Order: sequence, then structure tokens, then C-alpha cells
Amino acid sequence: MTKILTGGVGKVEVADTVKGLGLDGVEIVVSSDMDAAMKLRAGQADYFLGTCHTGAGASLGVLVGLMGQPACHTFGRGVPTEEEVEALLADGKKVFGFSMDQIDRIAPLLARAIAARS
Repeated sequence: MTKILTGGVGKVEVADTVKGLGLDGVEIVVSSDMDAAMKLRAGQADYFLGTCHTGAGASLGVLVGLMGQPACHTFGRGVPTEEEVEALLADGKKVFGFSMDQIDRIAPLLARAIAARS
């Protein structure tokens, strides 16, 4: 089972969006940023999806500080392609940030790509 944690301003909306996809093998859990970082570092979770109003700093601030920049990627206000998401996952990214107004587009894209890797 792949565990995805959500955090930030839109954490409940992200969780609801991903749960609504009904993906097999994916567990989605609403979390705080600090708790998510600790669980990721301890191997108790696999991925983190964070949101804020701009998709920049606040969506991943704590996670970048505790996990390191190489594990993190922010889309800001942009919407990636499937290929871009797959390349980021292949590169080992586990922590993703994006803006609240992109939840309905980015959360499903990320969740499906993560589920396909499981």
C-alpha cells in the first residue's frame, strides 16, 4: 500500500479529490507538514502533496527544510504533463507542492502516476 500524505491550506480538498479517484493500493491521509516530514523520513509514508495559495514556498517550506531540496518539487501555479510527473517520480521526488486553484487538475495527475508505480 502506498501512503500519500496531504498538507497545507488545501489538504482536505486534496485528500477528498484523491479518495474520489478510488485508486487501488493508495492510502491518502491528511497531515500537518511537520508530521508528514517525520513520517516520510521514517519510511511510514511514501509521498506528500502540499498546497498553498501560490504553490510556491508555503506549500513545501517545512518539507524542503527537513527532507532536502532533491526530494521536493513545486509546480507553483503551472500544470505539468503526465510525462513531466513521471520523470519527477523516476528522479526520486516524493514531495510535491502546487496551488490551491490547481487541486482538481494536479492532485489526480500525481495520484494516478503514483498509483501506476505501485
